[in-house]
Amino acid sequence: MTNTFENAAAYVAEAAKAAWNVPGIGADVARRPVKSVGIIGAGTMGGGIAMNFATAGIPVKIRDTTQEALDRGLGVIRANYQRSCDKGRFTQDELEARMGRIEGVLDMAAFADCDLVIEAVFEDLDLKKKIFGELDRIAKPGAILATNTSALDVDEIATATSRPQDVIGLHFFSPANVMKLLEIVRAEKTADDVVATAMDLAKTIGKIAVLVGVCWGFVGNRMLRARRLQAEKLMFSGVMPWDIDKAITDFGFRMGPYQMSDLAGLDIGWAPGAKTDFPVRDALCEIGRRGQKTGAGWYEYEGREGRPSTVTAGLIREITGAEPRQMAAEDIVVACLYPMVNEAVKILEENKAQRASDIDVVWLNGYGWPAETGGPMFWADQVGAPRILAAMEKLGADDPAFAPAEGLRRLSESGGSFLDLDFGGLKTASMRGKAA
Repeated sequence: MTNTFENAAAYVAEAAKAAWNVPGIGADVARRPVKSVGIIGAGTMGGGIAMNFATAGIPVKIRDTTQEALDRGLGVIRANYQRSCDKGRFTQDELEARMGRIEGVLDMAAFADCDLVIEAVFEDLDLKKKIFGELDRIAKPGAILATNTSALDVDEIATATSRPQDVIGLHFFSPANVMKLLEIVRAEKTADDVVATAMDLAKTIGKIAVLVGVCWGFVGNRMLRARRLQAEKLMFSGVMPWDIDKAITDFGFRMGPYQMSDLAGLDIGWAPGAKTDFPVRDALCEIGRRGQKTGAGWYEYEGREGRPSTVTAGLIREITGAEPRQMAAEDIVVACLYPMVNEAVKILEENKAQRASDIDVVWLNGYGWPAETGGPMFWADQVGAPRILAAMEKLGADDPAFAPAEGLRRLSESGGSFLDLDFGGLKTASMRGKAA
């Protein structure tokens, strides 16, 4: 898909169509029927996933470990539907019909007849493997077993079963009843008909699907981590979080990395006393500043409006030892966004995405990349490979994890388009034994 489009809008439309095409899997591959769905976990994610299926007319069983948690989850689902109903999007009768398709259960045995079971518990590999081991004993032959993990090794999760061909990743984005993107993660042994069924099912529930391979964070979160790590490096050099966020929002994103962190909750991936790769975040959490939900995180909040915090600035200086400094917005964009393009090239090199334009579809529909720039790969063609390579050589000299991808070097030397990068498309291979 050479970058010869007259404008970004035309490209985005073509990229969205291409994402549905899975080489080697055509209409002749029989789809598995999905007439009933089980969901493990009635929290925010599980409840949102359930709404997708109930809205599409597919009966759902949703499980949690206690009646209290189950009732709370069902209450949130009803409240979400009620808000839409009150806005006139559908009638009260339709609301009751949708709720009538959702059954709360406490026993995993209730999933014995489900055609598809989706695990939506928190990100703990051992817990997920335990659940899949139970599903292996309970689910009927031919049932699709899916994990909603956002970063973990789907191949490893599949080893907990005797039927890895039935295991797939379905990475919904929060809030799952609103966000359009669905990363469908093809594991090493996932069967063709499972992939085909998942892609078709995405259309049924109104999602935009992108097929990706197994690696840490898949496509979206892997690239997001590159941006986050570079933002952290800038902060450790004295650039304030709000200045980083402003440069990113001026580029066109609705939120910068620190605003996004406050919205999601700083305590995701953190526990009291934990020491992670993000020590300032850890310190903020330790003093109860965990984002918008606590009224303070990186920013101070009155409602949803955040303002720069002297507490945060003080912690940054104390932990990093750096004096606050100004940095040009253009340089912040280079430091945060060029590494995302470099990581995208590595993803293609490792055969974890079907095509370069799929990466743009992921970022446009799941992470708020500004549509007018066409997505990271389309935008990279406007910037030019030589400029991105020069920046990555500097960043790579400071941290080998950000060394330029070989494909970026080749593109810089030979010319051509990022959108034409082709290393063989998506290929399945276990990531076991490899560094995440």
